[in-house]
Amino acid sequence: MLSKGVAEKTRELRKLRGEELQGLDMEELMKLEKLLDGKLRRVVKTKGDKILKETDALKNKEAQLMEENARLRQETVDIAHGETNALPQGHSSLSITNYCISVHPPQGCNSFDTSLKLGLPFSN
Repeated sequence: MLSKGVAEKTRELRKLRGEELQGLDMEELMKLEKLLDGKLRRVVKTKGDKILKETDALKNKEAQLMEENARLRQETVDIAHGETNALPQGHSSLSITNYCISVHPPQGCNSFDTSLKLGLPFSN
């Protein structure tokens, strides 16, 4: 009895895979097609739901990163203008100033920029 059930399920599985369809009549083929269409719709819906969920998560991450970028940009501007209360914890005004100058060097100060990048004292 059990082996007969296994054999029947094996035949059904082969049909679902598109194997051994030669012995099926038109009605059985149409039932199989309808069954597969329903399963495919569920797969497509699940896939679409996952894509929407991942897209929403990426949009949220983008918004967080943009806020962080704006905050860091404002901190850099504040520090460059001498507002030391805007310093991130653990950073001296000199290290931040050196970083800001190396990122946005003054026009025509290539040796100044190189000295800062190498950690050498600047001399004219």
